[in-house]
Formats: sequence, C-alpha cells, structure tokens
Amino acid sequence: MVHREPAEAAAAAAAGGETSISTQPPSSSQQAAPPPAVLVYKVGYPPRRSLATEFTSTLRETFFHDSPLKQCKDQSVSTKLQMGLQLLFPVLGWGRTYSLSMFKGDLVAGLTIASLCIPQDIGYSKLAYLDPEYGLYSSFVPPLIYAAMGSSKDIAIGPVAVVSLLLGSLLQKEADHDKDREEYLRLAFTATFFAGITQAALGFLRLGFLIDFLSHAAIVGFMGGAAVTIALQQLKYVLGIRSFTKETDIVSVMESVWGSVRHGWNWQTVAIAFTFLAFLLLAKYIGKRNKKYFWVPAIAPVTSVILATLFVYLFRADKQGVQIVNKIKKGVNPSSVHKIYFTGPFVAKGFKIGAVCGMIGLTEAVAIGRTFAAMKDYQLDGNKEMVALGTMNIVGSMTSCYIATGSFSRSAVNFMAGCRTPVSNVVMSTVVLLTLLLITPLFKYTPNAILGSIIISAVIGLVDYEAAILIWKVDKMDFVACMGAFFGVVFKSVEIGLLIAVSISFAKILVQVTRPRTVLLGNLPGTTIYRNTEQYPHARILRWLTDEEDRVSAEGLPRISFLVVEMSPVIDIDTSGIHALEDLYKNLQKRGIQLLLSNPGSAVIEKLQSSKLTEHIGNGHIFLTVADAVRFCTSKSMQEP
Repeated sequence: MVHREPAEAAAAAAAGGETSISTQPPSSSQQAAPPPAVLVYKVGYPPRRSLATEFTSTLRETFFHDSPLKQCKDQSVSTKLQMGLQLLFPVLGWGRTYSLSMFKGDLVAGLTIASLCIPQDIGYSKLAYLDPEYGLYSSFVPPLIYAAMGSSKDIAIGPVAVVSLLLGSLLQKEADHDKDREEYLRLAFTATFFAGITQAALGFLRLGFLIDFLSHAAIVGFMGGAAVTIALQQLKYVLGIRSFTKETDIVSVMESVWGSVRHGWNWQTVAIAFTFLAFLLLAKYIGKRNKKYFWVPAIAPVTSVILATLFVYLFRADKQGVQIVNKIKKGVNPSSVHKIYFTGPFVAKGFKIGAVCGMIGLTEAVAIGRTFAAMKDYQLDGNKEMVALGTMNIVGSMTSCYIATGSFSRSAVNFMAGCRTPVSNVVMSTVVLLTLLLITPLFKYTPNAILGSIIISAVIGLVDYEAAILIWKVDKMDFVACMGAFFGVVFKSVEIGLLIAVSISFAKILVQVTRPRTVLLGNLPGTTIYRNTEQYPHARILRWLTDEEDRVSAEGLPRISFLVVEMSPVIDIDTSGIHALEDLYKNLQKRGIQLLLSNPGSAVIEKLQSSKLTEHIGNGHIFLTVADAVRFCTSKSMQEP
C-alpha cells in the first residue's frame, strides 16, 4: 500500500489536483490502483496540571474572564491608583471629555424622563404601601450615585413597578402598613440597605453570573404575571373602592371587586380613570408607531396628572367620593440611618426581603443595560453595574429611599430622547429635587384614579406575549418555566411565582446535566464523518465546499472578518442561550464580523431555527465542521479586493 505524506497531499491540493473515483472495474491488463491513503490522528492529551494550577485557572475563568485589571499591567503606582478610581467611578473617565453638545442631549433626555418619573414615583410608592414622597425621594439620591458609578449611558434610575410590588408584598407579611406604620417603614429601609449590600457584594466578589441562573423564560413569565397582578391592584383606585383585599392573587382581587359592585364603586372615579387610561394608551400607540414622537408618551402621564388634578379642584370632585392623594410631605430627603435595624429579630427579616428584591432589581437593570449597550455598541461591565446599584441603594436606605433600579420605560424614553451620558439622571434628579421643594403641595387634589391609570399603562408592556410564543416554539421546558412563574404570581403570590421560576430553572439545569441526550450515529456517505441519523436523514444530498484557492499573502495582519463558534459540545440550548447568541451576532455585525456556526446538534439547530436565528445568521453560515467554516472564510477572504 502506498501512503501519501501530508506534505505531498497539501502540495497536490495547492496545485489544484483532484481525486476521482471510477465506478468501472479495472481491465485485466490494468493493475488495480491502491486505495487512497487515510490519515488517522490520535487524540492529543494535554500536559497534566497540578491541583493548584487547575484551581487557579478555574477561578480566573469564572471570576476574571474579562481581565478587568489588564490595563493596569506595567503601569506606575500613581497610574494604577488613577485607573482604579476610574474603574470604581467611571465619571472620572468620560467626564474629562464631556462637552456642551453632549449636555444638550442629556438635558433634553433628563427633562423628558423627569416628566415621566414624577407621576410614576407617586404611584409606585403606593404599590410598596409607602407614602408618595418616598417614591420621589428614591428618584433624587440614587440617580446621583449611579451617575458617578454606573457604566451604562442609557439606564434611568428610580423605583419600578415589579420591585415595588414585591417589596410591599413581602413587607406586609412581617408588619402591617396601617397598624404598625413606623415599624413597617423601618423594615422597608432595612430591606433597602440589605438589598444594596447584596448587590454590591455580588459585584465586588464578581458573582454576577449567579443572576443568569434565573432563565430568560422564567423572567418573561414572572414579569408578565407581576404586570397582571399590578394592574389588578389598581382596580382599587380605578373603581374608587375603599374597602379592598390585601391579597394579590386574582381570585381574592376579583372577589373584592365584585363584592363591592353595588355600593363600592364611584362613577366619577371610573370616568376619570378610563378617560385618561384611553388617553395614555393612545399616546403610547403614537410613540410606538412613529419614533420621532417618543416625547408624546413621555409627557402624557404628567399632562394627565395636571388635567385630572385641575378637574378635581375646580369641580371639588373629592367631595363626591373621588379619592385624592392629599398632602405630600414637602422638603428634601431626611436622614433615615437611625431607622435601619442593625440588631434584633428584624435584621434577618430585612436581609431576606432585601436579598430577594435586590436580585430581581439586578436582573432587570442588567438586562436593560445590556439591551441599550448593544444598540449603541459599547461594553457594559455587569459586575461594575452591580457595585453601582448596590452603593446607591445603601446610600438610599440612609436617606429615606426604598429600593431603586433601572426602569425599562424610563430608560427607553431616555434612549430615544438622545441621552449621551448618565448626566441625564442628574438632570432628572434635579427636577425631582425642585418638585420636592416647590411643587408637592400642588399634588394635593391629584386623584388616585389617575395614578392607577398611569401604572396600568406602564405595566402593559411587561406582558410580552410574543416572547412567550417564541419560547413555546423553541423550548417546551422553558415554556413550562415561563407559565409556571406567570400562574404562580397571578393565582398565588409574587414570591410563590418567583420561587416557581427559580425552581424550574434549576430543575432544567439538573436534568440537562444528569440526563444528557443519547443519539444513534450514522456515516455520511462519501465521508468519514458520523452524525446523528435523525439530524441528517438526507446526508447523500449534502454538498461540500471543495474549492481550494491559493492564499494571498499580504503585509501585516489582516483584520478579523469571521468568528467561528464550534457547537459540538453544546448538547442543548434554552432561550437564554439563544438570546446570548443573538446578542453576540448583533455585536459582531456592528464590527463587520460575520458569525459562523459549526456542527450544532439536532436539538440546538431545531431551536435556533424555531427562533429564526438561523435566518439572521444565514443558513449559508452554518457548517458541519470547523474545517468547512475555515474553507468558507478563506474563500471569502480571497475574493475580497
């Protein structure tokens, strides 16, 4: 048998040679040609590593995969100190290049989100069973801290509906907000303090990857269920019901609503609520249809508050049963350090509530930050974000604030209004300060009905039915997690829905690890490759890229044009993984780099196809092997001028 050496085979390929296989038997006068040589490579074994080396490598890959201190290498002590401060306070970096033109964009964005946040803050504080001024306090101090420490240019900071509802629901189980008002308030500040401690600790210890255990599907279901629950809670204000259940499940709420239908509803309240709810939804529709009218839904809430307040004042509708906000305490945030529980039985309760609310706040803020960072093509440091969010909540707990985080509705408006830096948060904070000092008495006659309408219009967007449909198409187990979280929140409570979401997410991970997929492999005709017989039933019609052109040598290193992701080790993928892959694709597209996939398994390619990610990447950019992908890259590179 004649063996062709690898160098000889490579030379033949470079010369454009090809091998043909004859289907006719050789004649008696001809000598049968030897079969082509097959090169067999054995698996290479990496050198053994000591326990210390392996442990150190694992820690580095887990906690410091992004090499945060790489830029400090070979620098002087003073430079390292400066870089360290800049790492903790990004404002020291971008602040040096801040200009008047950038401030113009931040000023417009800040004023726009301020008009949105003020009525929302008053309404969200009611979800947490706190007085209206605490919602405004929470949009004054925390945004200032975040502006100095945050790395996102687009996040707008303040109270949000889901965290407010969760906080109020958990606090109410420990202290009654009506009977034990002072104790309830102290526990709220304690929970906010420990929420900040939890968030900052996760960032400093670089444990941000822990929030990824709460899958995208679970978050979709939880947020949708919370939105429905929040909307149901607003029926108390929209219908003018004075005696209302403290439970959050849909059965208790509807029993309370229908039980008061004969004598508990106020028609003036209903008229105000539904009139302005229609106005708010119309404004949101206009802004969604035409992006240049983004300011319409942004100013609609404050416009509604002004008009509704004026109506109640002129016609004294409060004398006819319309419930109003009454007095909002005037002035700047008072200190609340002395109200935080640092000892006693409430410390453990505050820590438990704070940790849960802090994790949900983190998940929402990081997801929002990554979304807008991808749109503007800049990097977002998740661990740095956690430190910033944690610090602002720690300081907030000492200045009469409750848990604040990134708001999706405000961040979207901030983005569309043309914000350039976190200074837009400073502008918003300044407007809130002026409101606390000067305008709060004007909110006395603001009807609760309009606040309920504003909250309902704000949370409608949290019910992402399109994402739920996509999850059903992609991964049925993810859909179970999504629906489990949704129904748990709607029919039981917010914390039960959250527990279901986390439990199913962990269960899915355990199932995938302990029960890996087993498939029957078959040979692809004409090759030495074996693949899943269910994935490639028609392997005979597959075509291989066979063109092997001479490589064109160029001076210097060529730019990166392709990124090949080898997916053979990926036995399955869920919606969180698909979103991560989609984000990677979008980022690479902006940099002019094409994403290529190599050998995705049957379960993986099926879900990629269901999510339509294969259409975005292009079926022509998904390959059977890395070698095929490399040949494609080489061919494309050679075609470029």
